[in-house]
Amino acid sequence: ENFNITIHAGEAFGKESIWQAIQWCGAHRIGHATRLIEDIGFQKEGKKKAVRMGYLAQYVLDKRIPLEICLTSNVDTGAVKSVEEHPFGLYHRYKFRVTLNTDDRLMSNTTLTREFKIAHQVFGLTFEDIEKLSINAMKSAFLPYNRRIKLIYDVIKPGFAAVRQGQKKTARS
Repeated sequence: ENFNITIHAGEAFGKESIWQAIQWCGAHRIGHATRLIEDIGFQKEGKKKAVRMGYLAQYVLDKRIPLEICLTSNVDTGAVKSVEEHPFGLYHRYKFRVTLNTDDRLMSNTTLTREFKIAHQVFGLTFEDIEKLSINAMKSAFLPYNRRIKLIYDVIKPGFAAVRQGQKKTARS
């Protein structure tokens, strides 16, 4: 029927659940994906650490499969020990298509604003990073392409530009 599919995978069970969600169930987006980190390794090359993507991580990166990251929820469920240990920072740094989400606002007592604030505090997200995550979310929305593009260019980008302009005026004052 060509319907859109998000599957929560890679939170409690390992990276295999992400592969199953994509390959067996046809997921277009993955909720959580904290265990995708199991398919990413590092090796020392001189003074630098080089990242090594496994087949699954490379596939998710190449196909731009959105990862719906839920920082507070993942700590609450024990998927990660702390926000500081969450793989979000790594996923973001290596250009996976990540979005920030709440999962269950009532159970985790959170809001999207709080999730962005936590990501800013812990991972050093800039205003530009927050804009990119917002655009990632719209690119990944289950809406027709033309509607997503219209919202990106008519709402999201102008909204962030207006805030930037307001910041410039305040800085000059």
